[in-house]
Amino acid sequence: MAVQRPLVLVLAGHDPCGGAGIQADIEAIAAQGAHAMPIITALTVQDHERVYSVHPVASDIVLAQLQTLLQAYRFDAVKLGIIGSRVLADALAEELAQLRHEQPDLPVVLDPVLGSGQGDALSKDDAVLTLQTLMQRATLITPNLPELARLSGTTTADWQAQLAAWMPTHSAEVLLKGGHGTDRLIHNYWIQRGGSLAREWQWERLVGEFHGSGCTLAAAIAAQLAHGKTLEVALDQAQSYTQRSLQQAFAVGAGQRIPHRIFIDS
Repeated sequence: MAVQRPLVLVLAGHDPCGGAGIQADIEAIAAQGAHAMPIITALTVQDHERVYSVHPVASDIVLAQLQTLLQAYRFDAVKLGIIGSRVLADALAEELAQLRHEQPDLPVVLDPVLGSGQGDALSKDDAVLTLQTLMQRATLITPNLPELARLSGTTTADWQAQLAAWMPTHSAEVLLKGGHGTDRLIHNYWIQRGGSLAREWQWERLVGEFHGSGCTLAAAIAAQLAHGKTLEVALDQAQSYTQRSLQQAFAVGAGQRIPHRIFIDS
């Protein structure tokens, strides 16, 4: 009999340079031994350094693809990346609400990408408002420090105060990524529902900048959860995998490097 892999529904944008977005998700999910079923939510004009424009895919096309997949398959996890417009985000939130009603234990990992690493916009609408309904459907949200600052809506520079202000706005658990800090070590924090710190990880800060690291991590977590791993194990293994992929990152041009997500050397 053929081996059946866990299925991960992916809703994310397309990056034509192949460093981030849907390609990063597919590669990272495949590397965990799961199978991605990708629906492109937005087309972007970008390279590995900058995003020049974003073009959301029409909602009726995205929903038709999603409904076709939902009729044919049972998903083991969902991964959400950039959506591109508030109209599409709200429509997808309704579909995910029904899906989670049918599968209450379905993991939904939301990578709240509010802009590129250079600050370029990734939604035609206000990015924070676009994500509001989707955050209500997520079981895990994976912001970095700049994203947390925007999501919190506060003026304080203290990330712990930002976190305290933001956590009551949703019921998801959080992996807060510290890659934008300045310490020698990167500190990532797992915060449970209610705001309590469950665990901290420390990772060596690597030299240089990377394009697609957040997509890689969130997709790997979703794939680990699709295998039935506990959240702690999924977070641990996905972070280890992402760190290895960054250590072996490759260049496609000057500037940011791309994580080596497949065929990582031992």
